Amino acid sequence: MPELPEVETVRSGLDTALKGAVIRKVTLRRRDLRIPFPKGLAETLEGRRITGVGRRAKYLLFSLDSDDMVIAHLGMSGRFSVEPKAPKAFATHDHVVMEMKDGRVAIYNDARRFGLITTAKAAKINRHPLFCKLGPEPLGKDFTPAYLKGELARRSSAIKVALMDQALVVGVGNIYASEALFLAGIDPRKPAKSVASQAPILVETICRVLNDAIASGGSSLRDFLHVSGESGYFQHRFNTYGRKGESCFQCHKPIHSLRQAGRSTFYCAHCQK
Repeated sequence: MPELPEVETVRSGLDTALKGAVIRKVTLRRRDLRIPFPKGLAETLEGRRITGVGRRAKYLLFSLDSDDMVIAHLGMSGRFSVEPKAPKAFATHDHVVMEMKDGRVAIYNDARRFGLITTAKAAKINRHPLFCKLGPEPLGKDFTPAYLKGELARRSSAIKVALMDQALVVGVGNIYASEALFLAGIDPRKPAKSVASQAPILVETICRVLNDAIASGGSSLRDFLHVSGESGYFQHRFNTYGRKGESCFQCHKPIHSLRQAGRSTFYCAHCQK
Protein backbone atom coordinates (compact mmCIF):
# COMPACT_ATOMS: atom_id res chain seq x y z
CA MET A 1 0.00 0.00 0.00
CA PRO A 2 1.37 3.47 -0.83
CA GLU A 3 2.54 5.30 2.28
CA LEU A 4 2.77 9.03 2.92
CA PRO A 5 5.79 9.79 0.68
CA GLU A 6 4.22 7.94 -2.24
CA VAL A 7 0.90 9.76 -1.78
CA GLU A 8 2.71 13.10 -1.43
CA THR A 9 4.57 12.38 -4.67
CA VAL A 10 1.28 11.63 -6.43
CA ARG A 11 -0.29 14.77 -4.91
CA SER A 12 2.55 16.94 -6.19
CA GLY A 13 2.29 15.48 -9.68
CA LEU A 14 -1.49 15.89 -9.82
CA ASP A 15 -1.33 19.45 -8.49
CA THR A 16 1.22 20.40 -11.13
CA ALA A 17 -0.77 18.73 -13.91
CA LEU A 18 -4.33 19.63 -12.98
CA LYS A 19 -4.35 22.87 -11.00
CA GLY A 20 -6.48 25.34 -12.93
CA ALA A 21 -7.98 22.71 -15.25
CA VAL A 22 -11.75 22.68 -15.83
CA ILE A 23 -13.48 19.30 -15.74
CA ARG A 24 -15.65 18.92 -18.84
CA LYS A 25 -16.96 15.39 -18.40
CA VAL A 26 -16.74 12.60 -15.83
CA THR A 27 -17.32 8.95 -16.73
CA LEU A 28 -17.75 6.31 -14.04
CA ARG A 29 -17.02 2.92 -15.56
CA ARG A 30 -18.41 1.01 -12.56
CA ARG A 31 -20.69 1.78 -9.61
CA ASP A 32 -18.20 1.54 -6.77
CA LEU A 33 -14.70 0.92 -5.48
CA ARG A 34 -14.21 0.09 -1.80
CA ILE A 35 -17.39 2.09 -1.19
CA PRO A 36 -20.07 3.19 -3.67
CA PHE A 37 -19.50 6.41 -5.57
CA PRO A 38 -21.63 9.20 -4.07
CA LYS A 39 -24.87 9.93 -5.89
CA GLY A 40 -24.43 12.67 -8.47
CA LEU A 41 -20.60 12.49 -8.43
CA ALA A 42 -20.26 13.27 -12.13
CA GLU A 43 -22.67 16.20 -11.91
CA THR A 44 -20.80 17.58 -8.88
CA LEU A 45 -17.52 17.62 -10.78
CA GLU A 46 -18.53 18.58 -14.32
CA GLY A 47 -17.96 22.23 -15.12
CA ARG A 48 -15.85 22.83 -11.99
CA ARG A 49 -12.28 24.12 -11.95
CA ILE A 50 -9.65 22.25 -9.93
CA THR A 51 -8.04 24.88 -7.71
CA GLY A 52 -5.44 22.57 -6.17
CA VAL A 53 -4.66 19.06 -4.98
CA GLY A 54 -3.81 18.63 -1.30
CA ARG A 55 -3.28 15.73 1.08
CA ARG A 56 -4.43 14.63 4.54
CA ALA A 57 -2.72 11.48 5.82
CA LYS A 58 -2.86 9.09 2.83
CA TYR A 59 -5.89 10.78 1.26
CA LEU A 60 -5.73 13.06 -1.79
CA LEU A 61 -7.94 16.15 -1.62
CA PHE A 62 -9.04 17.79 -4.88
CA SER A 63 -10.24 21.35 -4.19
CA LEU A 64 -12.84 22.73 -6.60
CA ASP A 65 -14.09 26.25 -7.30
CA SER A 66 -17.23 25.39 -5.35
CA ASP A 67 -17.92 24.30 -1.78
CA ASP A 68 -17.19 20.68 -2.73
CA MET A 69 -13.99 18.68 -2.34
CA VAL A 70 -13.11 15.30 -3.83
CA ILE A 71 -11.49 12.76 -1.48
CA ALA A 72 -9.46 9.94 -3.04
CA HIS A 73 -7.55 7.04 -1.50
CA LEU A 74 -5.28 4.81 -3.60
CA GLY A 75 -5.89 1.64 -1.56
CA MET A 76 -3.48 -1.16 -2.46
CA SER A 77 -3.10 -0.67 -6.20
CA GLY A 78 -4.85 2.54 -7.24
CA ARG A 79 -3.10 5.12 -9.38
CA PHE A 80 -3.89 8.31 -11.26
CA SER A 81 -2.46 9.11 -14.66
CA VAL A 82 -2.86 12.24 -16.74
CA GLU A 83 -2.87 11.71 -20.50
CA PRO A 84 -2.66 14.39 -23.23
CA LYS A 85 -5.85 13.02 -24.81
CA ALA A 86 -8.36 10.22 -24.33
CA PRO A 87 -7.03 6.78 -25.37
CA LYS A 88 -8.75 4.88 -28.16
CA ALA A 89 -9.70 2.19 -25.63
CA PHE A 90 -9.62 2.24 -21.85
CA ALA A 91 -7.91 -0.46 -19.81
CA THR A 92 -10.01 -2.98 -17.89
CA HIS A 93 -9.38 -1.33 -14.53
CA ASP A 94 -9.74 2.31 -15.63
CA HIS A 95 -12.70 3.04 -13.35
CA VAL A 96 -12.96 6.85 -13.29
CA VAL A 97 -12.25 9.10 -16.26
CA MET A 98 -12.17 12.90 -15.98
CA GLU A 99 -11.95 14.73 -19.29
CA MET A 100 -10.64 18.29 -19.07
CA LYS A 101 -11.78 21.21 -21.14
CA ASP A 102 -8.31 21.42 -22.73
CA GLY A 103 -8.56 17.82 -23.99
CA ARG A 104 -6.40 16.12 -21.38
CA VAL A 105 -7.74 13.14 -19.44
CA ALA A 106 -7.15 12.14 -15.82
CA ILE A 107 -7.72 8.40 -15.25
CA TYR A 108 -8.05 6.51 -11.98
CA ASN A 109 -7.04 2.85 -12.38
CA ASP A 110 -7.42 0.31 -9.55
CA ALA A 111 -7.08 -3.42 -10.22
CA ARG A 112 -7.92 -4.49 -6.66
CA ARG A 113 -10.56 -1.79 -6.08
CA PHE A 114 -9.47 -1.13 -2.47
CA GLY A 115 -9.29 2.61 -3.15
CA LEU A 116 -12.11 5.10 -2.84
CA ILE A 117 -13.38 8.32 -4.37
CA THR A 118 -16.01 10.36 -2.58
CA THR A 119 -16.91 14.00 -1.92
CA ALA A 120 -17.34 16.31 1.06
CA LYS A 121 -18.05 19.96 1.73
CA ALA A 122 -14.74 21.79 2.03
CA ALA A 123 -15.77 23.71 5.15
CA LYS A 124 -16.58 20.46 6.96
CA ILE A 125 -13.63 18.34 5.80
CA ASN A 126 -11.99 18.10 9.24
CA ARG A 127 -15.23 16.75 10.72
CA HIS A 128 -15.63 14.11 8.02
CA PRO A 129 -15.69 10.52 9.39
CA LEU A 130 -12.49 9.72 7.46
CA PHE A 131 -10.54 12.52 9.16
CA CYS A 132 -12.08 13.41 12.52
CA LYS A 133 -10.03 10.89 14.53
CA LEU A 134 -6.68 11.31 12.79
CA GLY A 135 -3.56 12.51 14.55
CA PRO A 136 -1.26 15.30 13.36
CA GLU A 137 0.75 15.24 10.15
CA PRO A 138 4.33 14.06 10.83
CA LEU A 139 5.75 16.91 8.75
CA GLY A 140 3.38 19.50 10.21
CA LYS A 141 3.87 22.03 13.00
CA ASP A 142 1.76 20.05 15.50
CA PHE A 143 4.04 17.00 15.51
CA THR A 144 6.45 18.23 18.17
CA PRO A 145 8.71 16.40 20.65
CA ALA A 146 6.47 17.61 23.48
CA TYR A 147 3.37 16.21 21.78
CA LEU A 148 4.99 12.85 20.99
CA LYS A 149 6.47 12.50 24.47
CA GLY A 150 3.07 13.04 26.07
CA GLU A 151 1.37 10.54 23.78
CA LEU A 152 4.01 7.83 24.16
CA ALA A 153 4.05 8.17 27.94
CA ARG A 154 0.46 6.89 28.02
CA ARG A 155 1.01 3.86 25.78
CA SER A 156 2.15 0.36 26.70
CA SER A 157 2.14 -1.03 23.16
CA ALA A 158 5.43 -1.60 21.33
CA ILE A 159 6.90 1.63 19.95
CA LYS A 160 6.71 0.37 16.35
CA VAL A 161 3.00 -0.41 16.77
CA ALA A 162 2.38 2.98 18.38
CA LEU A 163 4.00 4.85 15.49
CA MET A 164 1.67 3.11 13.02
CA ASP A 165 -1.43 4.22 14.97
CA GLN A 166 -3.08 6.89 12.81
CA ALA A 167 -4.59 8.48 15.93
CA LEU A 168 -1.05 9.19 17.18
CA VAL A 169 0.48 10.42 13.92
CA VAL A 170 -0.73 9.90 10.37
CA GLY A 171 1.07 8.38 7.44
CA VAL A 172 4.26 7.01 9.02
CA GLY A 173 3.30 3.46 8.06
CA ASN A 174 5.16 0.19 8.28
CA ILE A 175 8.14 0.91 6.05
CA TYR A 176 9.06 4.30 7.42
CA ALA A 177 8.43 3.36 11.06
CA SER A 178 11.06 0.61 10.71
CA GLU A 179 13.48 3.00 9.04
CA ALA A 180 12.96 5.82 11.57
CA LEU A 181 13.46 3.48 14.54
CA PHE A 182 16.71 2.22 13.03
CA LEU A 183 18.02 5.77 12.63
CA ALA A 184 16.99 6.52 16.21
CA GLY A 185 18.68 3.35 17.51
CA ILE A 186 15.50 2.16 19.22
CA ASP A 187 14.42 -1.47 19.45
CA PRO A 188 10.94 -1.72 17.84
CA ARG A 189 9.78 -4.09 20.60
CA LYS A 190 10.25 -1.63 23.45
CA PRO A 191 7.07 -0.33 25.16
CA ALA A 192 6.24 3.12 23.83
CA LYS A 193 6.19 4.67 27.31
CA SER A 194 9.74 3.43 27.98
CA VAL A 195 11.11 5.53 25.11
CA ALA A 196 8.98 8.65 25.66
CA SER A 197 12.09 10.57 26.69
CA GLN A 198 13.53 9.87 23.23
CA ALA A 199 10.70 11.74 21.51
CA PRO A 200 13.02 14.50 20.18
CA ILE A 201 15.19 12.06 18.22
CA LEU A 202 12.13 10.14 17.05
CA VAL A 203 10.52 13.29 15.66
CA GLU A 204 13.80 14.12 13.94
CA THR A 205 14.29 10.67 12.38
CA ILE A 206 10.65 10.33 11.30
CA CYS A 207 10.81 13.70 9.55
CA ARG A 208 14.19 12.88 8.05
CA VAL A 209 13.18 9.52 6.56
CA LEU A 210 9.89 10.89 5.20
CA ASN A 211 11.54 13.96 3.66
CA ASP A 212 14.27 11.79 2.13
CA ALA A 213 11.64 9.45 0.67
CA ILE A 214 9.62 12.35 -0.76
CA ALA A 215 12.76 13.86 -2.29
CA SER A 216 13.54 10.48 -3.86
CA GLY A 217 10.07 10.12 -5.33
CA GLY A 218 8.69 7.55 -2.91
CA SER A 219 9.07 3.80 -3.25
CA SER A 220 8.29 1.54 -6.20
CA LEU A 221 7.21 -1.32 -3.94
CA ARG A 222 4.32 -3.35 -5.37
CA ASP A 223 2.14 -1.18 -7.61
CA PHE A 224 3.30 2.34 -6.78
CA LEU A 225 3.97 4.59 -9.76
CA HIS A 226 4.18 8.34 -10.23
CA VAL A 227 1.45 10.19 -12.12
CA SER A 228 3.89 10.13 -15.04
CA GLY A 229 4.13 6.34 -14.85
CA GLU A 230 7.71 6.31 -13.53
CA SER A 231 8.66 4.24 -10.47
CA GLY A 232 9.91 5.64 -7.17
CA TYR A 233 13.50 5.20 -6.08
CA PHE A 234 13.56 5.26 -2.28
CA GLN A 235 13.40 1.46 -2.00
CA HIS A 236 17.06 1.30 -3.01
CA ARG A 237 18.04 3.18 0.16
CA PHE A 238 16.33 1.13 2.88
CA ASN A 239 18.52 0.48 5.91
CA THR A 240 16.40 -2.38 7.30
CA TYR A 241 13.07 -2.79 5.52
CA GLY A 242 12.90 -5.97 3.45
CA ARG A 243 16.55 -6.81 4.24
CA LYS A 244 16.15 -9.80 6.60
CA GLY A 245 19.39 -11.78 6.77
CA GLU A 246 21.39 -9.12 4.94
CA SER A 247 24.21 -7.24 6.64
CA CYS A 248 23.50 -4.03 8.50
CA PHE A 249 25.20 -1.12 6.74
CA GLN A 250 26.52 0.15 10.10
CA CYS A 251 27.63 -2.91 12.11
CA HIS A 252 27.55 -5.60 9.38
CA LYS A 253 25.54 -7.98 11.58
CA PRO A 254 22.39 -9.58 10.06
CA ILE A 255 19.08 -7.73 9.93
CA HIS A 256 16.31 -9.46 11.87
CA SER A 257 12.56 -9.63 11.23
CA LEU A 258 9.50 -10.19 13.40
CA ARG A 259 5.73 -9.76 13.19
CA GLN A 260 4.06 -6.88 15.01
CA ALA A 261 0.34 -6.13 14.70
CA GLY A 262 0.22 -8.37 11.64
CA ARG A 263 3.02 -6.50 9.85
CA SER A 264 6.68 -7.33 9.26
CA THR A 265 9.20 -5.34 11.28
CA PHE A 266 12.86 -5.22 10.27
CA TYR A 267 15.59 -4.16 12.68
CA CYS A 268 19.24 -4.55 13.68
CA ALA A 269 19.50 -6.15 17.14
CA HIS A 270 23.00 -4.72 17.56
CA CYS A 271 22.32 -1.10 16.53
CA GLN A 272 18.84 -0.91 18.04
CA LYS A 273 19.35 -1.73 21.71
